[in-house]
Amino acid sequence: MIEAAMIWNEPNNKSHWDPEIDPEWSLFAQMAILAADAIAAKNPELTKVLGGISPIDPFFISRMKNYGVLDHLDAVALHGFPLDWNLWQIHEWPEKINEIRAVTDLPIWVSEVGVSTFGAEEVQLWGLQRTAELLKGKVERCQWYSLYDLPRSWEATTRHREAEGSSYYRHYYMGILREDGTPKPALEEFAKHTPDLGLVQWFHFEDPRLDEAAAWMRRLGVKSVRTGLSWADRFRLNALDWFDRQMRALEDFDVTVTFCFTPEHRGIAPHHTSAPLVPEEFAGFCEEMVERYAPRQDSGYVSRGAKSARLLGLESRASLGAG
Repeated sequence: MIEAAMIWNEPNNKSHWDPEIDPEWSLFAQMAILAADAIAAKNPELTKVLGGISPIDPFFISRMKNYGVLDHLDAVALHGFPLDWNLWQIHEWPEKINEIRAVTDLPIWVSEVGVSTFGAEEVQLWGLQRTAELLKGKVERCQWYSLYDLPRSWEATTRHREAEGSSYYRHYYMGILREDGTPKPALEEFAKHTPDLGLVQWFHFEDPRLDEAAAWMRRLGVKSVRTGLSWADRFRLNALDWFDRQMRALEDFDVTVTFCFTPEHRGIAPHHTSAPLVPEEFAGFCEEMVERYAPRQDSGYVSRGAKSARLLGLESRASLGAG
């Protein structure tokens, strides 16, 4: 069910990795190498991607290269939001890509790019059009963030909170669908660029939007989807049932799964951004998820999720409708 595994999300962003615990990113590098090797051991054909960096920083990529991390990976990913959070303009995208190409020969993915409708929905429409002009065919993969607005009753995964004013609230308006599921003007434009543009949608634990999201993505002609499986969620009651449901709902798509989020009780500090106490445990989580959802095809192994699906009489991929 998974065609690529991404190791962490925005590791050079303090909202996702605590630099006070790991100021030189040496602990991250060790963890990433262990995870990449664990993934490769279970399925050497699976594409392994360095979690999308934000900001786009060639010095961070060089640091990972010097630590030997890139020797264990197949691609590097970038995240860019020049109309909302970055300190550069949207027309600088080619320059930003070239900065990374100058320090690595690995394929470059833009695994998150988007525009908030916090100020005006027309801004997102223009931003999507311009982004497609600048990135389609220029990078190996490009995925738009996101399908849905973040519900206002939920908390955005960032350290900034309301202290930075509109910067925080922009997180809630990144969808091409509003929170209530109604389309924004950019949705029709997005459909013009599929399947060249993929889509990013993070699902919270037992997210009620899952099935509707999958139906929308099929309707829009999406082929490539990026989502996440949370190491922290693995410790919740019925975690594997939720993971199985999430992966079944997305089985029509080429799925990139991001493995991230430290369980509070397994971090050096009790926070999801903390480096883990035992990095091998994160590697073990990655290994378990690959074994369950993306086993090597020549191994004769049938995943527990697939076995459960057959036992439950769930529909096969061929029988799924278009929405």
